Amino acid sequence: QSSYAVTGLYFYDNQVVALARDIRPSARNELEITDLNQAYLDQGRLHVEIMGRGHAWLDTGTHDSLLEASQFIATLERRQGLKVACPEEIAFRKQWIDAAQLEALARPLQKSGYGDYLMSLLKRLPF
Repeated sequence: QSSYAVTGLYFYDNQVVALARDIRPSARNELEITDLNQAYLDQGRLHVEIMGRGHAWLDTGTHDSLLEASQFIATLERRQGLKVACPEEIAFRKQWIDAAQLEALARPLQKSGYGDYLMSLLKRLPF
């Protein structure tokens, strides 16, 4: 047993197209992403990132595990007053978008708690 998980988050270079052409369907008659990853590993070109402390990978493959993951995220957000995996906030904090762009994204969502959260980021400047 391992403490590592394959998260399913992959980034490939342009050679992925050529490698994918060589993959044959599995016993399930599907192309398997693991076969593509194996091709990169066989070429010595597979790079793995270990998620450190502060990251969590939650298996959501069953109804119970999905509920547990939802409760975990809800607890984190409530206790910390922050959203988990909010793409607009991430883009803003990384300076990929500016305050005007964040506001433009938040305005159509203002009737929801999510939109309120995005607007609140603008009031907390600077971070």
